[in-house]
Amino acid sequence: MSRLFFGLEIPAEIKDRLLKVRTEVSGAKWQSAEQMHITLLFLGRVEEARQAAVCNAAREIPMANFELDVGGLGCFGQPRSPRNLWVGVQPSASVGGLHNALKDRIGSLGLKTESRAFRPHITLARFKRQPGSVESLLARHGETAFGRFPVNQFVLFESNQGAGGSVYTVVERFPLLLSE
Repeated sequence: MSRLFFGLEIPAEIKDRLLKVRTEVSGAKWQSAEQMHITLLFLGRVEEARQAAVCNAAREIPMANFELDVGGLGCFGQPRSPRNLWVGVQPSASVGGLHNALKDRIGSLGLKTESRAFRPHITLARFKRQPGSVESLLARHGETAFGRFPVNQFVLFESNQGAGGSVYTVVERFPLLLSE
């Protein structure tokens, strides 16, 4: 079984800007450029036999290209004791529409998906033990714009644990329709 999720790739120039946010924070496990993405829908472990049906369902999503603005740091948890540090993406309605379309298609296959509310973001750091405060980072970069990029495809990723954290491999890319 493969551990799968749908996501959006981030352009290298935006990743480069995001990497400059890194600073010394107790307990922070910073994401590498290769690990940065926007999760659209986490599927979890999927049997190989069902993977083709997942890809077929994703190919049928009739959604037009859109653009996303990347900016504004935030955190899950309290700033003095965060679980994750992230940067937001806007407009959330566009990426949310893609999330909902995927969730509907995948749900029709009988696969269970996450039930928590969808909040599109790019994870910059995760915190496990004794997290340090990110208050100064939020104050410094809370409104920082990191760039805009066109979204003309989404990706099915496979996630595997590696020595340096999760390693994401592209299974398939799915083009969006051209805007009219």
